[in-house]
Amino acid sequence: MERLDATSELQSRLSSLSFSSFPGITSKQFDNRPLDRLQNTNLSEGFSQPQNQADMEETKADSGQRSEANEEAPAELALGDGGEENNSAGSCQLSAEMKAQLPPLKPPTTWTSAELKELKTKLRTEKDSMVTVYRGDIMTVHVPTVPEAKKVCWEFATDGYDIGFGIYFDWTPVTNRSIMVHISESSDDEDEEEELEGPVSNGDVEKGSKSHTNSNLAEILPVYRQDSHLSVQGGSHDFPGEGTYLLKFDNSYSLWRNKTLYYRVYYSA
Repeated sequence: MERLDATSELQSRLSSLSFSSFPGITSKQFDNRPLDRLQNTNLSEGFSQPQNQADMEETKADSGQRSEANEEAPAELALGDGGEENNSAGSCQLSAEMKAQLPPLKPPTTWTSAELKELKTKLRTEKDSMVTVYRGDIMTVHVPTVPEAKKVCWEFATDGYDIGFGIYFDWTPVTNRSIMVHISESSDDEDEEEELEGPVSNGDVEKGSKSHTNSNLAEILPVYRQDSHLSVQGGSHDFPGEGTYLLKFDNSYSLWRNKTLYYRVYYSA
């Protein structure tokens, strides 16, 4: 009995010593909320995983939202690109519609004649019918349509060498009924055409040297080298409507030789 009393007294002292040494734990030992107890002790830092996990889940959710936003961004960009393509396609379609509104041009009627000397002899006596087209130059004859006629006609010949020749039609309404001649160097002529008629691409005169993109300018006959020193080159074209013919005599491909040109342009009913 004495031994049991001594043991009980020792256990009682140990329990008192434990309670007084760890008040933080013993005060919460009988709390019904064990999770709060752990968070209020110094051991709470070791058990902060639930909070960190919540932060990680929140961060993951934010990353998911950012990822979704990033996935949506290319879609919007693609939509924008598609819009630009649609705008470009619309512009091309509008340009095509503008050109489609213009009546189609018939090809010219052309011919050659062996009466080379006769034509030269006759044109030598007429004013401004014999001209020199210098090397590297282009001579353009502007021939407006007139109500009194239905077609334009031309004839020309050269001395010794060939020359390039082509015809275009400008649908711009006529404001001047006079036939006008414009002579320029090829570079000057290209600059003028780039400003007034859009881009111009040069090529071999034997294959057609000009390509115009102006919606008001239509090609009837590309500039080709003609054997005008061997035979008379002639032709005609019915008026497609109101506008101005551009007859081009092209010597831009020649680096050394000037060309003596005999030509006449007239109307026919």
